[in-house]
Amino acid sequence: MIELSGERLAAAAGATAFADGPPGGATRVVIDSREVRDGDLFVGLPGERMDGGEFAGAALGSGAWGVLVGTPWANEIAAKRERGGGTGEGWVLGATDPLGALQSLARAWRRELGAGVIGITGSTGKTSVKDVCRAILPVRTHASRENFNTEIGLPLAILAAPPGTEALVLEMGMRGPGQIAELCEIAEPDVGVITNVGPVHVELLGSIEAIAEAKAELIDGLTEEGTAVVPADPGVLGPHVSRARRRITFGEGGDVHAREILAEAGETNAVVVSPAGERAFKLPFVEAHNLDNALAAIAAGLALGLSLEGMARRAPGIVFSRLRGELVQLPGNAILVNDSYNANPVSMRAALDHLATLRTDGRRMAVLGDMLELGPGAAAHHREIGEHARDVGVSHLIGVGELAGAYEPDVHVPNAEAAAAALRDTLGPGDAVLVKGSRAVGLERVAEILSEASPSAAPRDGESDANG
Repeated sequence: MIELSGERLAAAAGATAFADGPPGGATRVVIDSREVRDGDLFVGLPGERMDGGEFAGAALGSGAWGVLVGTPWANEIAAKRERGGGTGEGWVLGATDPLGALQSLARAWRRELGAGVIGITGSTGKTSVKDVCRAILPVRTHASRENFNTEIGLPLAILAAPPGTEALVLEMGMRGPGQIAELCEIAEPDVGVITNVGPVHVELLGSIEAIAEAKAELIDGLTEEGTAVVPADPGVLGPHVSRARRRITFGEGGDVHAREILAEAGETNAVVVSPAGERAFKLPFVEAHNLDNALAAIAAGLALGLSLEGMARRAPGIVFSRLRGELVQLPGNAILVNDSYNANPVSMRAALDHLATLRTDGRRMAVLGDMLELGPGAAAHHREIGEHARDVGVSHLIGVGELAGAYEPDVHVPNAEAAAAALRDTLGPGDAVLVKGSRAVGLERVAEILSEASPSAAPRDGESDANG
């Protein structure tokens, strides 16, 4: 529950109360009137084709605690109620900018909670780092849901945090300059994690240097005492890290790094070395890139002043989000690595490197879809990934989509259904196959079709995240 009365909530949002409602706070905040339940605050946002304020009356009729809508809609609903129009008994709040009001309300709730806030961005791995933080931080932790990382999703993620939350972990997505800065104004992060910078969204920003500059807005958006968590080898991010008043580096050669690494039988055992001391960690994955993601999360926890020992104790419970390296057992002891959530050159290389480490009695195969938003260099990036696939032992490559022809695949098909058919025709006993591509290609269908005959999934072995 958002423990703000109607009057306080209106003030926090910069809204006007046109009609009073029930005492106490709202249970949750929603922006889809079809999802409204008793006690919810419905925020009606204007869109390209319709205004959510149009559905405020229906939301109140469904038992909403209140509605926050554009001023004309609020005025109309309040007037109708005065005439006995039967719009329900909830609060009616109006604002000239409902989205801005939602964001202001989220910032107020973040301050009310008093939780330590971790903001995470990066070209790859940010969902993984969030998942690790959610699992290992030894305090009451709330993390954003999948894809709640935009100017709309992030405020909703904050407002979903229950009273008593001690750590708030938020993904921050980026598709253009100024967007991370906007999210920082809402979240006021105490810790900012930048996982890496790669050629993701080059089509939108023009260069990898422009991507680094946009990601670095997180450094500038930290609170006064905030800490930046950045790779030990920052690459193109390097010119920006000196702006951080405080920083912790992670990865090989960093402030937080791992030694005595043993990755086998589905888990990694390593000693994590940090400014707070050393501790043995048991991690439920074997991929090297996920070890880096875990080190970033551990560094974030240390930046909040949390115990290294407490994080180590909770590490075996890490669970990654779906479609990120899920292992699906197929007939004939074949294995499918379902990493179909998204893809870019960095995460493609990492996933192929992981495929090369899998023990198999058969061949290593890959179903690789288009990598989108790579700009003019897209063909070269695809060609390099195709070459890397061959270098790590992929003997049969199925390319999916228009750009995938540059992988120089053995089979080139237009869509996921055709890819599943081609894979079914060639898959043999003991084969291991990676399925990965940009989200729009929809390669999760390959795993769904192939696993219909054998729906059970093997214990997961890690993930690879490419959401920008």
